[in-house]
Amino acid sequence: MGKNKLKKFEEMETYPHVVQAPFSEVYQNNHDLHGKWNGAFFKNNNPVVLELGCGKGEYTVGLARLFPQKNFIGVDIKGNRMHRGATDALNEGMKNVAFLRTRIEAIHAFFAPSEVDEIWLTFPDPQIKKFRKRLTSTRFLKAYARFLKPGGIIHLKTDSLFMYTYTRELLKANDITPLVDERDLYASGYQDDILSIQTYYEKKWLEQGISIKYLKFELHKIDDLVEPDVDIEPDSYRSAGRGVKPRRTGNNV
Repeated sequence: MGKNKLKKFEEMETYPHVVQAPFSEVYQNNHDLHGKWNGAFFKNNNPVVLELGCGKGEYTVGLARLFPQKNFIGVDIKGNRMHRGATDALNEGMKNVAFLRTRIEAIHAFFAPSEVDEIWLTFPDPQIKKFRKRLTSTRFLKAYARFLKPGGIIHLKTDSLFMYTYTRELLKANDITPLVDERDLYASGYQDDILSIQTYYEKKWLEQGISIKYLKFELHKIDDLVEPDVDIEPDSYRSAGRGVKPRRTGNNV
């Protein structure tokens, strides 16, 4: 591990708003903050919003700036990336921001039923060959339902046409009507201050002519969720391989 990464990890150990929990600690047991984020951590009763797969934390910090009356928690396993947003929040003295370093597969160990109001999924890996790893798969939606409030909102913002189409077909298969469905967000005129927050990778995709897709929906149905029985054309570029320049085709826009 490089010295720069080690320094970042050491710094984050001292950050009061960063929680780091090895998977082994929460594999079978709930974390100490389970059900206690408002009272023990934020010390208020404001709504709690998660960004899962937060990367550098641009959305977590950006949303927290816009909505000081809400609490925001960025979740990711890669502390090297998370360090950026965590440091920005610390330097700005933000009291409504936290970062949680853990695997999303263990997210239920940190939040109690109805503890979370909204979830943001910003540019997740589409996992084209492994549907169970997609963050909008039935597996993960059922996990989110364990701690989302009834009618809790989920936002998906993605460059991947595959991920967008998969999620759209999954909602259709389960009779869930999106509250917002935009295949080309910035061409639609729909975007607002919230949606106009752009991550590092989002800016890269826009520069390369890739449209940004957005879905917003309520998770009001969790019983008997089914996967969509439909073939979906894979992306013509590696959405998760951030260094790869995409080929511009009709499938990308």
